[in-house]
Amino acid sequence: MKGQDGSRTKGAVMSIANRLQSYIVDKQVAWNPVIHQPSSCCMDAAHLAHVPPDRLAKAVVLKGNDGYLMAVIPASHHLDIGDLGEAIGDDLVLVSEGKLGELFADCKPGAVPPVGAAYGIKTYWDEELGTRAEVYFEAGDHQTLVHMSGADFGKLMRKSATRLPESCH
Repeated sequence: MKGQDGSRTKGAVMSIANRLQSYIVDKQVAWNPVIHQPSSCCMDAAHLAHVPPDRLAKAVVLKGNDGYLMAVIPASHHLDIGDLGEAIGDDLVLVSEGKLGELFADCKPGAVPPVGAAYGIKTYWDEELGTRAEVYFEAGDHQTLVHMSGADFGKLMRKSATRLPESCH
């Protein structure tokens, strides 16, 4: 199997969510898959894929008064939902696993890609991720990460996402 850049994935079963792949291809950014052993959370994925947690972008999906939104932060950080809600003037709660399954139907439960625009979800992101040499993120399963340059990740996010207030993470 080959990634978008032609890299081989050593015969592993690779799964990138259809909507995510279409979005990335449409935005014309270079990427390649990183296959790892099955993981249970983003920190586990970082460890198994030998990726520094500050280079792994994770998605936190929330429900507010006006619908759903996503916050994208490095896996090494924690989101303060109360501070984000206060900063944007909204009452926010974490979305349930069941609702995540509905919103991200082409993804495995808990393997949410941090590219909300691919799913029509308003997104706030930590712009520091765009300054990293490279960024990794969930591809929609628990065995594949998408790898791209920080500049390309920034290109994906800047046109469709809003800067996350620093006080929130």
